[in-house]
Amino acid sequence: MTTTTANPSSSSATPRGVLASLSLAMLLSSLGTSIANVGLPTLAQAFGATFQQVQWVVLAYLLAITTAVVGVGRLGDLWGRQRLLLAGIALFTAASALCALAPSLAWLVAARAVQGLGAAVMMALAMALVADAVPPGRTGSAMGLLGTMSAVGTALGPTLGGALIAGWGWPALFAINLPLGGAAWWAARRYLPADSARAGVQRPRFDVVGMLLLAVTLAAYALAMTLGRGQWGALNAALLAGAGLGLALFIGAQRRAGRHGAAPLVPLGLFLQSPALGAGFAMGALVTTVVMATLVVGPFYLAGALGLGTAQVGLAMSSGPLVSALAGVPAGRLVDRLGTQRTTRAGLIAMAVGSAALALLPAGFGVAGYVLPLALVTAGYALFQAANNTAVMAATVQQPQQRGVVSGLLNLSRNLGLVTGASAMGAVFAWGAGGQGGAMVQPGAVAAGMQATFGVAAALVVAALGIALAARPSFRPGTGRTAEPPAGQ
Repeated sequence: MTTTTANPSSSSATPRGVLASLSLAMLLSSLGTSIANVGLPTLAQAFGATFQQVQWVVLAYLLAITTAVVGVGRLGDLWGRQRLLLAGIALFTAASALCALAPSLAWLVAARAVQGLGAAVMMALAMALVADAVPPGRTGSAMGLLGTMSAVGTALGPTLGGALIAGWGWPALFAINLPLGGAAWWAARRYLPADSARAGVQRPRFDVVGMLLLAVTLAAYALAMTLGRGQWGALNAALLAGAGLGLALFIGAQRRAGRHGAAPLVPLGLFLQSPALGAGFAMGALVTTVVMATLVVGPFYLAGALGLGTAQVGLAMSSGPLVSALAGVPAGRLVDRLGTQRTTRAGLIAMAVGSAALALLPAGFGVAGYVLPLALVTAGYALFQAANNTAVMAATVQQPQQRGVVSGLLNLSRNLGLVTGASAMGAVFAWGAGGQGGAMVQPGAVAAGMQATFGVAAALVVAALGIALAARPSFRPGTGRTAEPPAGQ
């Protein structure tokens, strides 16, 4: 197995340098997720395409990340995380150049898929490398910093993208990644600990069959949740059935992989050895489904029920990512001080209260009744994310060779929550509004859809809290060990 250790000949591999380089990589990947959204109308005009066609500029990027993030995490475990991260940053940067030079929409969509592969590498390996290089007592703060950079990239994307389009046209949306990618590659090359030598160690074969089965399964699920823009049809049902079949085949392939000399893509025994892993992944998917609801439903409510203009909607929507960005580092410090169990519970309780308030308050309190509960939801999410990421990665303390795949699974649970939330919570919104869909003109119908959506959201967060109470051991700050908390903690 490949392990990652500091290069003894280099003084550059310090925790501060590692965090700086990984933060830049995280910023780059999250910026790639959000910056293209604001350019969709411009791209539709430039290529003479419909809105449904240019949506694939965003969808191709997300699908590539979703399908590849676990596989590239496993590759990092087997081949070396630093060298694979460098390759991922280089791939992301080169694909960004291809995006900026795209002569057609098909070219742009294909280049965005390649860009997504590079982003998957950066997302999957960032947390694994943090766990390698940062002392256990500072893991929570490090995870909080990575969460902050992810939120900053998400929040910065629309504003930066609008300015770039206004000044230099749509190619600038992707050309901006060239200097940023170059800086990220240089920082990773200079500051990240070098991969250890593997002389005399036989490296297990990569599980190609498992990778292909998982990629097809995840692609089928993501397409089932996103095609049709929330309108369920025969194609969605067929894709979902195909995803279920693919999952069954994947689990069977993982059980057989070790017999044929290949390292299983997802070692199923990890979940038996550490229940915290499965609990963390399940909670992550539920919570990000709720976060996605704020992004999907919020604009409809602010414009349709409160009558805000486009600029005002954007300003109100930006309050969530702003709070998340400001809360990330303090949340990480709380994890280091209080442990993961207490902070996980606190974050989920805040999210549940905020979701319930979103279902009940806005109709009577206007914009403040939306923005203040949204701030509570996003602050709770920052607290939960820092604690959950720390606890999940702490579960690998006895098996550091599995950190890449565990980090990939953690990112996968987040992405699955996002794609599920975009479809399922949008469908709940339309149902609550009386089936009027996106063409709603009655403010009362929009408000009813808002109440239904965040009523369901509050129930999902309560379910996540139940999982936390039932299955989560506490990570003891400063020790790198997990332990059951004392009664009453």
